[in-house]
Amino acid sequence: MLIGYESSDDASVYKLTDDIAIVNTLDFFSPIVEEPYLFGKIAAANALSDVYAMGGEVKTALNIVSFPEKLNPEILKEILRGGAEKVQEAGGVLSGGHSVNDESIKYGLSVTGIVHPNKILANNGCKVGDKVILTKPLGVGIVMSAKRMNVVDLEEYNEAVYLMQALNKYAAEKMLKYDVSACTDVTGFGFLGHLYEMVSKNQTIVVDSKNVPFIKGSYEHAKEFYITGLGQKNRNFLKGKVMFESKDFAMEEILFDPQTSGGLLIAVSERHADTLLQDLNELDIKSKIVAEVIKSKGYDIIVK
Repeated sequence: MLIGYESSDDASVYKLTDDIAIVNTLDFFSPIVEEPYLFGKIAAANALSDVYAMGGEVKTALNIVSFPEKLNPEILKEILRGGAEKVQEAGGVLSGGHSVNDESIKYGLSVTGIVHPNKILANNGCKVGDKVILTKPLGVGIVMSAKRMNVVDLEEYNEAVYLMQALNKYAAEKMLKYDVSACTDVTGFGFLGHLYEMVSKNQTIVVDSKNVPFIKGSYEHAKEFYITGLGQKNRNFLKGKVMFESKDFAMEEILFDPQTSGGLLIAVSERHADTLLQDLNELDIKSKIVAEVIKSKGYDIIVK
């Protein structure tokens, strides 16, 4: 076992041979959107992401389903169709799964990938001097919270859905060509929570909040307190670990906001940062350099 319980990493990694290690991960959750097909795509993209965050390649996946027998089976069919399409896009094989009768709908995947044992990207390998790149805008949780209150316009909602169903496969393929020290993906613990997992002893990560991308409208929604309970849990957990140099409640909420199928956080050497960023920005979803790793300044994270 190369990576297991001892770290808060994205997936476990088990060495099979000198050239092959298997990456195992599992994720499932309740619907975040009303459309079954879109929910399937989003849940699958979210589960597949952990393999990419480890620097791996997706090989196989199994469905995990909870579904009420009283509901129309066509709903389940559409969920599974969306999930299957994302596994196919990832280059993997969907080879079955398991379902149970439950009062609520839940869906996700158990995913197996492979990675070279010497090329694993753990989440805590940052080096002083590294730049940190974020590959998707933040604010999904805030936008979906505002959607439930019917105060989101169609453009904001469509952007959130587009981001959630987009695979991190393409950003991961590009980052593997560069001197990357660490990687993780942004999900339930939010941007700051997952950034905290990347900090090693005697390091501080300094965030340039003005450079952090977010979904149009999420800042204004945060100002109106369309925020999530999980975001507040993230804030409480990181109390004393994060120092905000300027007081901007809405921006803080975006940084604490839990993401579904969020982007990658990539720690890359300073000499490769600009080139990797240029390469990433050939993709439809634009990336930004959002932070740098320095020697410890007393806090794990400082937000400017």
